[in-house]
Amino acid sequence: MDSPTVLRRRLGSELRRLREGTRLQAKSVADALGFSATKVSRIESGQTTLKESDVRAMLELYGVSDEAELRQFISLTRRSTQRGWWHDYGDTLPDWFQTYVGLEADAARIRGYETELVPGLLQTADYARAMFRVSPSRLRTEEVERRVRLRIQRQEVFHRQDPPEVRVILSESVLRRPVGGPDVMRSQVKHLTALTEKSCVTIQVLPFSYGPHPSMSMAFHILSFADVPGDIVYVEALTSSLYLEKEEDIAHHELVFEQLTTAALSPEDSKAWMQELATKGYRQ
Repeated sequence: MDSPTVLRRRLGSELRRLREGTRLQAKSVADALGFSATKVSRIESGQTTLKESDVRAMLELYGVSDEAELRQFISLTRRSTQRGWWHDYGDTLPDWFQTYVGLEADAARIRGYETELVPGLLQTADYARAMFRVSPSRLRTEEVERRVRLRIQRQEVFHRQDPPEVRVILSESVLRRPVGGPDVMRSQVKHLTALTEKSCVTIQVLPFSYGPHPSMSMAFHILSFADVPGDIVYVEALTSSLYLEKEEDIAHHELVFEQLTTAALSPEDSKAWMQELATKGYRQ
């Protein structure tokens, strides 16, 4: 089932297509409907929940009068306003990250590079728990456990009939840093090697020995979707995140990802490296 986040992007993309078909500029639409230019931009990029009245006004301006087409747009609008399962965790999930969880839930492909930690989609409960316990917010035990449940629930995407293709490159530092202690790390690395048995998951390790590379200071994820045009690059900071959608930004991150793919150990060698690390690399 499509997530509301992705449905908003699809709706925005269709509205942008209609606007461009009429050769109207976004500012002209804003002026005609009493919107701000920012609102039109946010609608077309799927960054805001739409009201039916706004969608009807835009469709009228674009000359859409076919009843069947109108019903499809209104149905899409209503579905895009429904709550995703992650909204139940709104008390522990910042708004800027809710968007990512919604996109992740419906992505067809996720490519990522991590510099310091195992991506949430691949974490064990104990690893996640250890990370949340060092939060500067000093979370209570029940808050930690709630966040752990959210993290594990995100991993249900692997049990879908059509799971996303996930390709992750991990800096060696991700696997060397003793998060939670030796036992937690040993279990986490074993979990990663088990995940590589899935046809949809590829994990590569970028060893220290490779030296400098073009993304040493920044982790990033590229999300692609089956029936929504355009990829999204997600970059996370401590208290906010960036969602990059410009073609030049996408192209740059894809180029860097391909360079990292070539630089990293092969998937087979990475699996062997992690198996050896799990066996010999973590001492009490």
